[in-house]
Amino acid sequence: MIGWRPGQDRSREFEAVALVHLDALYRSALRLTQNRAEAEDVVQDTCLRAFRSFHRFNPGTNCRAWLFTILRNTFLNRVRGAGREVHEGESAEGWDALLERSAERRPGAGNPEEELLQTALHGDVDRALRALPLAFREAVVLVDLEGLSYKEVAEIVGCPVGTVMSRLSRGRRLLRRALGDFAREHGYVGEPE
Repeated sequence: MIGWRPGQDRSREFEAVALVHLDALYRSALRLTQNRAEAEDVVQDTCLRAFRSFHRFNPGTNCRAWLFTILRNTFLNRVRGAGREVHEGESAEGWDALLERSAERRPGAGNPEEELLQTALHGDVDRALRALPLAFREAVVLVDLEGLSYKEVAEIVGCPVGTVMSRLSRGRRLLRRALGDFAREHGYVGEPE
């Protein structure tokens, strides 16, 4: 266990061990919140909580999983604090609506072709992810987008590895179905036979 050390040593150690994961934390927070300002707030709160608790972090253990656990709890606490209850298998519609109040549009990529591609593909993927129930969305984001192992995700969400694998499988299946529907909607593919 890391003992508390005055000021600079503790800060440097935290920077070296924890802050190297800042980009991954921000990407995940952005996926959860769908809002840049909200994601920044969640990451800032996560880092503050992690720094305050850093004396309890065990060196040699998985700092990234520890930080993602704090991020997840911070996000869920913010949602609950806004008066919204979150249930494990619940559809994400309610808390997405909560966050849409302050949603901001992402700036265009620059040229019209790129903007169309970004809107058509990323918009549909984001929309399909938002439609997933929370438990499935977490599994897909943490494993497929953040590259965490099943074991790491199990530690973060507090469930057995088999449950993570099941949620990931079901989440991918729902995501695949939704993206197929979006592709047909946009005329990219024909109707299934």
